[in-house]
Amino acid sequence: MSVQHTLPADIERTSMQIIEEELNRRGIAIPGDRAAVVRRVIHTTADFDYAETLHFTKNAVAQGIEALKTGAPLVTDTNMALAGISKPSLAALGLTAHCYMADPEVAQAARQGGTTRAVAAMQHAAQTCPKAVFAIGNAPTALLALCDLMEGQALRPSLIIAVPVGFVNVVESKQRLFALCEEKGVPCIAAMGRKGGSTVAAAICNALLYSATDRLDPTARGWQG
Repeated sequence: MSVQHTLPADIERTSMQIIEEELNRRGIAIPGDRAAVVRRVIHTTADFDYAETLHFTKNAVAQGIEALKTGAPLVTDTNMALAGISKPSLAALGLTAHCYMADPEVAQAARQGGTTRAVAAMQHAAQTCPKAVFAIGNAPTALLALCDLMEGQALRPSLIIAVPVGFVNVVESKQRLFALCEEKGVPCIAAMGRKGGSTVAAAICNALLYSATDRLDPTARGWQG
């Protein structure tokens, strides 16, 4: 057994090269600016299914990058996703990122409304930062809440990343959200099917942030190699 590419930048570059080679062997070509998102998700999960299950509304990546460049905050549905988002990239753009799931006001609103914290968190975010990039990796109820808000209050986020994982209402919530985003003109990136998760949500955020800050190459992010 031989171990190679011990420096972080070399490891990431080689991983991305391997991903690209395998996509080519599978006959999968990822168009344009979507490639950075798909490769980052595969790099995070080692799951090539995402090359086919990640769906994008028209110009979603470009619109998401532009939103970040012009100051859109990020909102996640888990602290895990929040923790995985690149803080140096956020700082480079002067951006903030939030997860309201542990907010006492959100918890109280959920109790009073007889709903989940995910729903209450989305309602709170819609009031405090309606033009945010929403990154949902865990709670399908968060996606359904965003659907209700877009239908009832004309909420128009800068981008919705719809990648919750699981078995209950996961497939249905993604399908409803994606169709509604197409109808309302809201940019959306969705992992259709059951797969997803907080790590996938963070990976997509990072792909967009790295693109927005010209840091797709790891050396631009300070890695050695």
